[in-house]
Amino acid sequence: MKIPKSQSKKSQKTASANLAQDQNLKDLQIKIGLTFSDQTLLKNAFIHRSYLNEHKNFRGTSNERLEFLGDSVISVIVSRYLFEKLRQSPEGELTQLRAALVRTETLAKIARKLNLGNYLLLSKGEEDSEGRHNSSILANTFEALIGAIYLDKGFEHTEKFLAKMILGNWQTLAKSAVSDNKSKLQEILQRKYHQSPTYKLISTWGPDHDKKFQIGVYLSDKLLGKGLGRNKQQAAQKAAENVLAKIAVDQDTTTNLKLDS
Repeated sequence: MKIPKSQSKKSQKTASANLAQDQNLKDLQIKIGLTFSDQTLLKNAFIHRSYLNEHKNFRGTSNERLEFLGDSVISVIVSRYLFEKLRQSPEGELTQLRAALVRTETLAKIARKLNLGNYLLLSKGEEDSEGRHNSSILANTFEALIGAIYLDKGFEHTEKFLAKMILGNWQTLAKSAVSDNKSKLQEILQRKYHQSPTYKLISTWGPDHDKKFQIGVYLSDKLLGKGLGRNKQQAAQKAAENVLAKIAVDQDTTTNLKLDS
């Protein structure tokens, strides 16, 4: 049976991509100081589900199950560290600190430091839309990597790795996490109007692998701005950024937001 040329070229490209990823993952293991016993497990951490949609014959699954596991592992390790480190802190403060350390933006920052986007297998569409630099995808990939490390190396090695990536720098990471768009906007509106903004989902569309969310930010039921993102958190940040941009045009907040002070 003769294989069509288009199919043959596609197979060659897939094989070439896999070989390149193998070499890249060797470099990654040197960088993070860990050598995986199960290389397939490591590869799986970098397979985005969009890649499977374009490569129906690919033998493997997306990294979403590893992402699920890694999310829980990170939460447990960070929670235990904060519990033991801050013995006088109440539950509410510990919860806020943990949220700051495991939030999408924080994990994406660490993923960028490790250049995890370079190792991803993505669809052409995701590639064209700058998926390798997308904060949500990068954070999810870091979680998947943690899930893979946990399964291959166990809890102790995972904890040591997170000590280097998060725990050893937790105060700086927590401080930078607070300075996000939503926090900045809330500070401005509280100071000017003594009110906090609210965020509401306006619309959502697209297939499961490429969902889009539009969030509106409101003050006293007045729409101040909108934001678009791949998840609600990202869209809310974009909405806050949109309002901050309006405010920045003119320091007269009353004029920009057209609200009664």
